Amino acid sequence: MKSNIKYKMADLFAGCGGLSLGLEQAGFSPWFVNEIIPAYCATYKRNHFLSDDHYYIGDINELNKHLDDYKEYIGDLDLVCGGPPCQGFSMANRQRLIDDPRNQLYKAYLYFLSVTRPKFFIMENVRGMANKIEEIKENFKEYLGEDYEFDYRLLYAQDFGVPQNRERFIFIGNRIGVSVEDVFKAIDKRKKEPFVLRDALVGLPHLEAKQEKGKIDVENEESGFTERDFIYEENDFYHFINGEKKITKLYNHKNRYNNPRDIEIFSRLPQGANSLHDSIADIMPYKRRNDIFKDKYFKLDETQICKTITSHMKYDCNMYIHPWEARGLSPREAARIQTFPDDYVITGAQNSWYAQVGNAVPVKLAKAIGEGIMDFIK
Repeated sequence: MKSNIKYKMADLFAGCGGLSLGLEQAGFSPWFVNEIIPAYCATYKRNHFLSDDHYYIGDINELNKHLDDYKEYIGDLDLVCGGPPCQGFSMANRQRLIDDPRNQLYKAYLYFLSVTRPKFFIMENVRGMANKIEEIKENFKEYLGEDYEFDYRLLYAQDFGVPQNRERFIFIGNRIGVSVEDVFKAIDKRKKEPFVLRDALVGLPHLEAKQEKGKIDVENEESGFTERDFIYEENDFYHFINGEKKITKLYNHKNRYNNPRDIEIFSRLPQGANSLHDSIADIMPYKRRNDIFKDKYFKLDETQICKTITSHMKYDCNMYIHPWEARGLSPREAARIQTFPDDYVITGAQNSWYAQVGNAVPVKLAKAIGEGIMDFIK
């Protein structure tokens, strides 16, 4: 446990900790963590040094009924962050966000803010939230009164060095009299050219598809290991995600099973090509539905930024075919594209590794947001 905590942060809907880690790199210290899925929280715990009493594993609606029990951890917070799942933000939806029963987690986030009243807060979500921005501002005023100034931007991960096409709705508020426009200007100062996919993949060991279906504990040189000794190539990307740390372990670099037809498709497709490419026309399934399944397979282009890493990878990586190997991306490669450091260990079942990484906010995007806020906190 750190004894010199200065800038305390509560992380709601924490997942495996991508948003929190970036904010931590910016100078904030996780002090209270809420996550409903125990397996995801296990990853968070594996990579942070907080005792169990700093965590609430469960539904935030239940947490909100017992906030008095956590005064030691949620009082005098500098920052609250979180991305509440919000299903009812479609422009076609005529019901108010706050009244839509699908948005109970959004309402719970507002309630937590109204009780803890941090100096700053961050709410992140998909870009569709911008469709409801005026209503969102009204909701926040209902819960927080006139003490907070808040606004939003759509931020693009690739603008902050991340080798990935990913955009996020970022809503920031504060009660210390800081112009939110100035905060976003401070965030923009952290922009840099993105790395490309090759930067994130080069130097990692060769993998092949696992040969036997249904076996979950296979560990070998061909399909990979949960953990192994490894010496990294220290290129610019290595230092971007790891700083000056010398990391001597490789975690979560392990491939899943693929059937022979998929492996053949993976090997034939050129980089940047999808299911409609002539090279696989003779073996491509779903031919009669090509309009629907054109992205059933997609081979990534090493010279470009990666397409958005998503939790769909827990089902298959056919839309994330490695650019020069006949396989999908490994969970470690996905984590690198999300700019997790190489010593950030993803725990749980292998398919869960993909889900945890895919649901995360890119670490270096979160760091830029945190540094922009920290300019004013300090």
